[in-house]
Amino acid sequence: MASPREFIVEPSQRGTRLDHYLGELGMEHSRSRLQQWIRDGHLTVDGAIVRPNHKLRGGEKIVLIEPPAVASTTEAQDIALEVLFEDADVIVINKPPGLVVHPAAGHHDGTLVNALLFHCDELSGVGGVERPGIVHRLDKETSGCLVAAKNDAAHQSLVEQFAERDVTKVYLAIVTGAMKRREGIVDVPIGRHRVHRQKMAVARPGEGKEAKTGWRVLGEVTGGTLVECTLYTGRTHQIRVHMKHLGNPLAGDETYGSRGAFSRQMLHAWKLGFNHPRTGERLELVAPIPPDFREAGAAAVIENAQPVSPAVPKRAPRMV
Repeated sequence: MASPREFIVEPSQRGTRLDHYLGELGMEHSRSRLQQWIRDGHLTVDGAIVRPNHKLRGGEKIVLIEPPAVASTTEAQDIALEVLFEDADVIVINKPPGLVVHPAAGHHDGTLVNALLFHCDELSGVGGVERPGIVHRLDKETSGCLVAAKNDAAHQSLVEQFAERDVTKVYLAIVTGAMKRREGIVDVPIGRHRVHRQKMAVARPGEGKEAKTGWRVLGEVTGGTLVECTLYTGRTHQIRVHMKHLGNPLAGDETYGSRGAFSRQMLHAWKLGFNHPRTGERLELVAPIPPDFREAGAAAVIENAQPVSPAVPKRAPRMV
């Protein structure tokens, strides 16, 4: 077990929250990890166990005993990854449809986490031993850009950027039928379905969480309409629920529509933009159009509708 670390709170810190105080010390651990240690009793203030939002008076003695690291039981597996960007802090991959992001009931291996453990020497531990490196998720059937963190500092930075909506998230979707308008914004809250708890639904007034999706029609494709969707919030199943709300559920979406002629829900996380956690450089990544979208004619429609912005780095993906 690590030796205790002791801190004496300066009088000028009077009124500061405990977790904020620790964050300002420049410690190598993320705020979320420190908060969990506080809740678990690994940190005391004048010998007492307190909550993360405990207000300091000044002059207290804080003692932190770091708990031993818990080894992950998730096995590293040699699963091919298409890497869009990678350095010592982050890795962005083009997730194929059908790949589950992390182990869960019914999916104990063969996940993105298994692949990342094999490919990366280090991953952040903020998400817990079963979700190392995982900052955000995509549904199993959704393809496209997904970023993972290799250390806690990078993880915390990315989490804050997602929370502050400083991350660009642009998707391609093939929806059923013809849209009534060419573009618009869906700004209606989303919550759990009242009966089917595994599903989400547009919530009643005063209920649910804010959800906002911008959309515009790119053109007609085989089996429906190709739509570009921009997420301004990040709710579970947001695009799927909002497209159904408009009367045009995603093609191939068994949960909110029907499978039809497609083998999966036709949703692709096309573009992802964020500030690099260490350098602050704005990174804008683009995931190549997947084969099933190409077969439906999406690539030709995109070429005519909107060329790729010159600001997008011309990095070719690589398989590892």
